[in-house]
Amino acid sequence: MRDYYACTPGSQLETLYIGGTNDLMRRVDQHQQKVLDGFTRKYNISKLLYYETTTDIESAITREKQIKGWVRRKKITLIESMDPYWEDLARLWNTPAPQTLHSAQDDNSFNQQTPTDRKNAIP
Repeated sequence: MRDYYACTPGSQLETLYIGGTNDLMRRVDQHQQKVLDGFTRKYNISKLLYYETTTDIESAITREKQIKGWVRRKKITLIESMDPYWEDLARLWNTPAPQTLHSAQDDNSFNQQTPTDRKNAIP
């Protein structure tokens, strides 16, 4: 079964980008390496600030669109529920996840596991 992500990368200047992908590690690497032309390259979007995971692509697309429709303050509140210091969450993938992470919405089909956590959980 494939995982899908609704994610919020950002920049040092706190420019936000809401996106979706089926390979979060690859997408973060693309943003950090400036491989893709467009908004994320122009505004130096390279830090992963927030993400949610689901196995249902329609849920991921719906969630991405929902977050895109929010005002900036609500997006910031969502980010800070997982990442209060606006650190690059991708840098934490090789360290144990803090136990205090929690879902920022009531939809239980999403969770905040890292791709590495899920990979290590496969028997």
